[in-house]
Amino acid sequence: MLPTETARKEKLLENFSLITQKIKSACETASKNPADVELLAVTKYASIEDTRLLIETGKIKLAGESKVQDASAKWIKGPLSDLRSAVELHFIGHLQTNKAALAVEIFDSVDCVDSAKLAIELNKHAAKAGRRLSVLVQLKLTDSPSQYGVAPETAPALLAEIKKLSNLSPEGYMAIAPVAENPETLRPLFASVKNIFDRDFPERINSGSGRRNRLSLGMSGDFEQAVAEGATLPRLGSMLFE
Repeated sequence: MLPTETARKEKLLENFSLITQKIKSACETASKNPADVELLAVTKYASIEDTRLLIETGKIKLAGESKVQDASAKWIKGPLSDLRSAVELHFIGHLQTNKAALAVEIFDSVDCVDSAKLAIELNKHAAKAGRRLSVLVQLKLTDSPSQYGVAPETAPALLAEIKKLSNLSPEGYMAIAPVAENPETLRPLFASVKNIFDRDFPERINSGSGRRNRLSLGMSGDFEQAVAEGATLPRLGSMLFE
């Protein structure tokens, strides 16, 4: 390994260590179990070399992508295809129904279901593939037109519709918090989302799939506050790969 490659590896491992320590500290301060938190590495903008290194060193277990065709070119047909089985791959972008078939082929979980129409399309293709697809319902926490998701008050109705679809396994909620200069101000919002999650997914283990129910909340700027309030699947990219 060249000196520059060694330095990069050390930096990435340092980033990972810092993040995991911050998660542990946030959990301990809030009297929560750090073992309940899984890090979702957002690899959509990361270099192939950085992603490969963190997978091969056992640090990345879950990865997130936001563009279906880019993910296919990277993980199915391209330079990370040999490592595809080493990670649980999540779709975390906005999914159009005409991309549902390809998403079912590529991903282990679709974390952004925001309509019954999309759920029905995913279910149809999952049935054709002979599999049961893990999904999260996306909540919309802002009024921004660029943000997708369902209003928290209508989420139970969508969840009920998804539960009728035999080839989907609803396993929690995902949400993107509004941008805040001080992430501490987001705590009440995170706490309210956690209350919704606890109400609709009261069991730690999903009775249908046997996997964990998950609350995907928190990003590089606010993950400590999200984890302290009960998030179990923070999504980090820029802080991990800087």
